[in-house]
Amino acid sequence: MAEVLIKLHLEPLDGGGYVATSDDVPGLVVEGRTIAETVEFAQDAVRKLYESYLEHGDPVPPKLKEAAEGEFELLVPVAV
Repeated sequence: MAEVLIKLHLEPLDGGGYVATSDDVPGLVVEGRTIAETVEFAQDAVRKLYESYLEHGDPVPPKLKEAAEGEFELLVPVAV
């Protein structure tokens, strides 16, 4: 299984918790109580969305398609 980095947009909710969306994966919307939980839910949702795209013959978002083809960019911190 390939890995890919997607950009998540996290917003705090008025009643507490967070909502995450992503321009890299249209249709992704998840909520969680904490940032960590929201990110975990997003990871799970993206895997399920990807499987659904394949199962139903829907177009795979470019960011996920690159990962399936073994290509992806990785941002890494470097101390200088």
